[in-house]
Amino acid sequence: MDGKIEMNVTDTEEQLSDSIITLDGHNLSIEELEQIANSGCRVELSPEALERVEEAHALIHELAAEGIPIYGLNRGVGKNKDRQITADMYEAFNRNLIYSHSSGVGPAATEQQVRAVLVARLNTLLLGCTGVQPGIVLMYRDMLNAGIHPILPVRGSVGAGDISILSHIGLAMIGEGQVSYQGNTLSAQVALEANGILPLKLGPKDALAIVSSNALSSGNAALTAAAALRLLDTADAVFALSLEALQGCVSPFEEALFEARPLDGAAESAANVRSHLRGGKLLQMDQREKIQDPLSFRSASHVHGAARDALAYASKLLRVQLNSSDDNPCVLLKERRVVPSSNFDVTTWTVAFEMLAIALSHVSKISCYRSLKLGTSRFTGLGRFLAPDEGTIAFGTMQKTFTSLDAEIRLLSNPVSADYFSIAGDMEDHANNTPLVIRKTSDIIDHLYYILGMEAIHAAQAIDLRDSQATLGQGSAAVYTQIRNVVSPLTEDRPLTPDISAAYELMRKGIRLEGRSDS
Repeated sequence: MDGKIEMNVTDTEEQLSDSIITLDGHNLSIEELEQIANSGCRVELSPEALERVEEAHALIHELAAEGIPIYGLNRGVGKNKDRQITADMYEAFNRNLIYSHSSGVGPAATEQQVRAVLVARLNTLLLGCTGVQPGIVLMYRDMLNAGIHPILPVRGSVGAGDISILSHIGLAMIGEGQVSYQGNTLSAQVALEANGILPLKLGPKDALAIVSSNALSSGNAALTAAAALRLLDTADAVFALSLEALQGCVSPFEEALFEARPLDGAAESAANVRSHLRGGKLLQMDQREKIQDPLSFRSASHVHGAARDALAYASKLLRVQLNSSDDNPCVLLKERRVVPSSNFDVTTWTVAFEMLAIALSHVSKISCYRSLKLGTSRFTGLGRFLAPDEGTIAFGTMQKTFTSLDAEIRLLSNPVSADYFSIAGDMEDHANNTPLVIRKTSDIIDHLYYILGMEAIHAAQAIDLRDSQATLGQGSAAVYTQIRNVVSPLTEDRPLTPDISAAYELMRKGIRLEGRSDS
């Protein structure tokens, strides 16, 4: 749109808050990035970081004036690195670089994802390793604080720098392209004018700094990592409810066992399970005859723990990415040099997220098997498929739904980081498909919300059939109540899709956890 229009306020804009997170390039956490993306926290920049940006900008101008060849400044990019860029060409060259790199395809990122991308790149710019004009970093800040979100396609990057996607942010910065603002899609020019922000006039190396980073990947990876942690907390809680429903053996979750084999993730999961069971009768039951449950119950904390360990490793590497330079070339302020680099390569943490995806596929499989066991009379002593009477079919057909979703998760868990072409005239002969790795991991998490929701439906039904609601542990009772607030007990056959959808939404939004290892 070219003209001003009446604008509606979206949920995202309503959430824009007065709380402030200050960025300095060194200390951004995954939690803070998610808070800025989802809650609309305002962003400020530390004075020391802005000083670094200014010093680096002055340095590249000094070096260029001395005739030193600098990639993306007085020389072209990619295969055109041999072409000289003179001072009178700076603005046109940088604008054309933005234009030519804007080649991504939809779907478009959500506003939350765009905000994650903006803050991921802003924080790394503050390290002073790019040489951009200070107006660039101020534009990132102002767009975040004003709620101006460039329309960002999510497909088209192979992961060796998200250049074909991040260029769309550059379009918005120069007043071109489309943005999402206050619930409407409109021209960037109109949104900038509405907030008194002048479009940027690009200078030397500005465009390269905007397009050449992995912010699409790292911003969305942070959101995915945060979601994965909540999912695993939910998986522990749902499993504890299933263990109560089965009246299973609790000895595999004793703390001493995890001291004998000290795996951090498994120990944390088992501690969560114990906390959820605390105060209930299952921990006091005589279990001398109940020696071993199926592995889907007995080994749950080890499987959930494997995902926790994979997530911890991926998150550790991601925090490095969010607080370090992935620029090429890299400005080394202390040495007063601009050095060609391959710091844009993110294979290290990409393969870590591949590992997380595989580990989450195990979480999915084991949840499906628990639901299958809860529907099997010889394991529960209850009605077939948890039917309240012989005239009811109950949950038999639901097995097709969660096993179908698990098949999709199995497919999504296949590694894709090794699938790439040699492109750009055979200059770029390595990549890692990082955005796709993150997207498929996020899709796995979304599928798991459904699968865990269906497990919770089974567990709650089994508890109702036993009439054991009053015997549950503190945490399990809280989960049971939340399930029953959205899905009523099955007393006769009814369409199950609404129940599955309600349980999914509960899992996706996050169940309230009252039994935790840290509580």
